[in-house]
Amino acid sequence: MTTKADFNAEEWSQVAEGPPLAGLIVITAQRGGTLRESMQMAKYWVAEREQHEGGELLDALLAERPEVDPKQFQSAEALRSEGLEKVRAAVALLESKATPEEVEAYKRFTLGLAQRVAEAHKSGGVLGVGGEQVSAAESAALSEIAETLGLEPPTTTQEAS
Repeated sequence: MTTKADFNAEEWSQVAEGPPLAGLIVITAQRGGTLRESMQMAKYWVAEREQHEGGELLDALLAERPEVDPKQFQSAEALRSEGLEKVRAAVALLESKATPEEVEAYKRFTLGLAQRVAEAHKSGGVLGVGGEQVSAAESAALSEIAETLGLEPPTTTQEAS
């Protein structure tokens, strides 16, 4: 079992920053819903902390408050490209230190967080009727995150009622 103690402070920061970066990438993919999406990211984090079983590495990650400074990026495009690179580097670091099961759990948690954020705010429609649960831009961001993690993109629901 891999623990937080297996990482120096800089490495742990890199690992801890990956999931919230994935959430931010989705948040900035489409205008609107930022507050709702941010709240959904926090709710998902708390829910996973309460439901997660086993795996000291993910337990340690979930025990901390997710933090990432979006101001470190010059633009949404910079966040997307540099953020994906940071997520990729975090996974590579984990692959060098953690078990394959722990790496897989981290990847699934990261993608699950991004998907929950994408589903937090309907795009389009009028007064909450119609629109898309996940916009095309958010879906594209999810696909890029999944590709970065080496996972299949999640299936997203598109509403048009």
